[in-house]
Amino acid sequence: MLIRKNGSLSPKVILKSSAVAGLAAVMLATGLPAGVGFSHAEPVKVDAPQVASFANVVDAVSPAVVSVRVQSNVQAAADESGPSFGFGGRGFDSLPDDHPLKRFFREFGGPGLNNPDGRNAPRQRGRGPLRPVSQGSGFFISEDGYLVTNNHVVNDGAAFTVVLNDGTELDAKLVGKDSRTDLAVLKVDANRKFTYVQFADDTKVRVGDWVVAVGNPFGLGGTVTAGIISARGRDIGAGPYDDFIQVDAAVNRGNSGGPTFNLEGEVVGINTAIFSPGGSGGNVGIAFAIPATTAKDVVASLIKDGKIERGWLGVQIQPVTKDIADSLGLAEASGALVVSPTENSPGEKAGMKQGDIVTAINGDTVKDARDLARKVASYAPGAEVEVSVWRNGKSEALKVTLGDMPAETAAVDDGSGDQSQGQSQSQQEIAKLGVSVTPSPDGNGLDIVDVDPDSQAAARGIKAGEKISAINNQPVKSADEAVQVIENARKDGRGRALFQIESDQGSRFVAVPIDQG
Repeated sequence: MLIRKNGSLSPKVILKSSAVAGLAAVMLATGLPAGVGFSHAEPVKVDAPQVASFANVVDAVSPAVVSVRVQSNVQAAADESGPSFGFGGRGFDSLPDDHPLKRFFREFGGPGLNNPDGRNAPRQRGRGPLRPVSQGSGFFISEDGYLVTNNHVVNDGAAFTVVLNDGTELDAKLVGKDSRTDLAVLKVDANRKFTYVQFADDTKVRVGDWVVAVGNPFGLGGTVTAGIISARGRDIGAGPYDDFIQVDAAVNRGNSGGPTFNLEGEVVGINTAIFSPGGSGGNVGIAFAIPATTAKDVVASLIKDGKIERGWLGVQIQPVTKDIADSLGLAEASGALVVSPTENSPGEKAGMKQGDIVTAINGDTVKDARDLARKVASYAPGAEVEVSVWRNGKSEALKVTLGDMPAETAAVDDGSGDQSQGQSQSQQEIAKLGVSVTPSPDGNGLDIVDVDPDSQAAARGIKAGEKISAINNQPVKSADEAVQVIENARKDGRGRALFQIESDQGSRFVAVPIDQG
């Protein structure tokens, strides 16, 4: 209770006020008076979402993945002789002498770098010195030492060394290789059991699935990267059986032959190429792997016979475009168009003709030219198959006994078609299509003497100097015959006619618009 005397506070009140002021001073100086506990804020902590880890997969599969070192009498051109599409580019030998990576590989050994003090020098086997020519990756598929890698890794090799995950180096021998699928099998003979992996059923793999790539990029040793399946069925022009799985896991030079795993630790693909602008060999997130189902069959044949035997049809083929399908009255642009059968080939002996469209093998639909090549190659030589063809507006079935594919025969010529026609009143009619023609001196076909550069014929690649041998699969020897075939096609309501063009590069088909004449 305040008591004022003559308008001022009493001494007791002043003392009390001073005590309060003193307490405030203490609180300002120390923050809290003695006997009051401190209250600390909790440190920041976030409950992380439950995300799948790749650690268990990596722990399980890493012992099965190896580095593959290849030596040969051939002078190395680069540290990995991969396909020009992706694994080419400068090697470590092109780096400046003081570059840390170059110093590292000189000290500890690396692809294409000879150690000046003699350590890691190429071993001598047989006659003449062996030198490093390539370095890649691989993986065991059996406990007794069979392992898979790329053909381009071991090609031209005379001696092979595999380096295990724990650093153990073991000699290996080449069991077999297949350039068409870029696969090879090596065998390590050692008194031990190896950790191995198995192939997945990649037909069940979906775009967007997680994958893990394990390999030996740039000779650094076991390296793991992760990504997803980006696409399937990629054709990159590497061979007649292109059917690659595209992944976005980081894959670089040295990853060739290494596996790409699903989350169950199964091999869904074998890394074989990357898209690398400028040929740098560096990763840009576009890598290609051989599907496990393809590899499984090829590897089994290589282990059994040391080589691959494939069925051979013996016909030159090209894709069926929408224009070609329209010109032949097909509802869909599918199948493979026969440009010409090879003389005395199984296809010719069975009655296959120019202009046939192969639509199925043993009832299995043929999607395109490459699909036909893969289907035929999946049969053994001597197998009898039923080939369904579209001919003269209807389907026919032919019995073909497949032959043995000649060495390195190209199974498919899937280039696009192009070319044209010639002049009289009939020649003038043909000239409306953009080409000028004259009867060939040999009496077969029409020689193309000129092509209007602004015509649809020119846009489809038809050139002067080429020859029209048939239109809509009907041989033409004069302009009159050509015009008659074209008019018949128009009466049938078709907007295009299928021209068979002969040139120095061979025969091909071109669907030429005919509704502008």
